Amino acid sequence: MTDAPTPLRFRVADLATRRETPFDLRPDAPQLAVLARELGLDTLRKLRFAGRLIPEGRRDWRLEATLGATVVQPCVVTLAPVTTRIDEAVTRRYLADAAPLVPEGDEIEMPEDDSIEPLPAVIDIDAVMLEALTLALPLYPRAEGAELGTLEAIPPGAAPLDEGRVHPFAGLAVLRKDTPEDDPDA
Repeated sequence: MTDAPTPLRFRVADLATRRETPFDLRPDAPQLAVLARELGLDTLRKLRFAGRLIPEGRRDWRLEATLGATVVQPCVVTLAPVTTRIDEAVTRRYLADAAPLVPEGDEIEMPEDDSIEPLPAVIDIDAVMLEALTLALPLYPRAEGAELGTLEAIPPGAAPLDEGRVHPFAGLAVLRKDTPEDDPDA
């Protein structure tokens, strides 16, 4: 039994430069279970990543693919299972002359076209699939009808807070009222 998907990688030097190279990645049930654990999903029911690598010019490549998946995640409100169908178009452009993103100080400036990447020696289809799936997952899945509602901060029978009681030094004013005026230690 396989524990992880069989890697699908293409050495760029071995790719035909005059025709497209198709791929169709469909992990089996044990591989889906491993990926679901890695992504923190309840279940990953289906996953398909199919497309092609297309030569562009003499040294550049474009990946065009479709990601299809059915994922089950816990609802952020009720923890009930939420099933989501994902269908995403995925495009990456691998350019021989693209400069890698190198942070200067604490920040990095992202290019306008986020599909451009420096041309690697090996195009890792598994990594592209995993990245695309991760980016497509709902951040806050909600079960139908699940709502956060309002939080009631006032206990039953208590008076609501007014502006004077919310002020950070409101407690000091109460202490000052309790201190006699002629107390030398006050």
